[in-house]
Amino acid sequence: MTEQQQTPATADRPVETAVEPSVATIDAARPEPADVTATAEPGTTEATATAGPGTAEGLQGAETAAAPQGPVAPKDRRVLRALVRWTAAVTVFAALGAGTAYGITSMERTDVPGLATESDGRWVYPEITRPPLPSGSPSPFDAKNWAQAHYADLRTLLLPAPEGATDDKTLHGVDGWLPTKDFLTVFETEGDRDDVGRLLTDHGLRHTAARGWTTPDGTRTRVYLLQFDTETVSNLVFNRLTSYGAPLHAVEGATAAMFDEAYPTAGDLTDVTRYSYDEAKPYGDEQVRQAYLRAGDVVALVVQSRKGTAAPVPFQQTVTLQSQLLG
Repeated sequence: MTEQQQTPATADRPVETAVEPSVATIDAARPEPADVTATAEPGTTEATATAGPGTAEGLQGAETAAAPQGPVAPKDRRVLRALVRWTAAVTVFAALGAGTAYGITSMERTDVPGLATESDGRWVYPEITRPPLPSGSPSPFDAKNWAQAHYADLRTLLLPAPEGATDDKTLHGVDGWLPTKDFLTVFETEGDRDDVGRLLTDHGLRHTAARGWTTPDGTRTRVYLLQFDTETVSNLVFNRLTSYGAPLHAVEGATAAMFDEAYPTAGDLTDVTRYSYDEAKPYGDEQVRQAYLRAGDVVALVVQSRKGTAAPVPFQQTVTLQSQLLG
């Protein structure tokens, strides 16, 4: 076997290998490792492997195989403890944040402080649906219905009272039909009552149905439906009761009224004509709002009043819903 020459370790030659500060600290206290010679087992053709401290492989192998692990430096322990504390804090805050987010998303908007939607004054009405038509009868605005007649019972087309309201039994009439003389009491003066009475008689008023209620805030509402033979007749009556500037006959409590320019038109229906009025200032004991509707063979009058001032939103809501029932 040929003898291989070993390379002697040189103690004063520096090792050009980058090491971590912690490794450098540990190596400073450890003596320089001696040459390590690995010789192949007898019977093999492998040459003798020599690793010295002057190479990176020798240094790494020597440290891995023979170097004992020293204690962790105090600075490293402080960093480790700080890291553990921060990790625990982040975990806790993440859990709290997730719980809060779940709690908010599972709540109704009105339950979250700062996000609650303030009521705009609308009333809560029961579910409203149009009554069924008699078998074979067209709807009022069907192309085949030339008279635009409502074939459903007029009493079933009255808007129901909202939740919490007190029913006005004086408007029930006989079997739900209000006598004409009782309807005429809605007008302010005897002259107005006489004029409207003759108008209704001359144009063949068929039925009058009415409903009224008072809500807990003191708002009083009255709805009157007047039915004629055809749309043509109802249009004539409508034009004798209304004008763009003001109603032609003053209702009780509002001797002076003017067209309500602030009333929104978004809720108006194509087949229903609406003229709404507000009492002119200064108000009396009550503020009175009124609206006339014409839908086919029916003319409707909605009157709403309240001591002091009457809110516009419940009035607009009532007029819109009654229009939908007639349309």
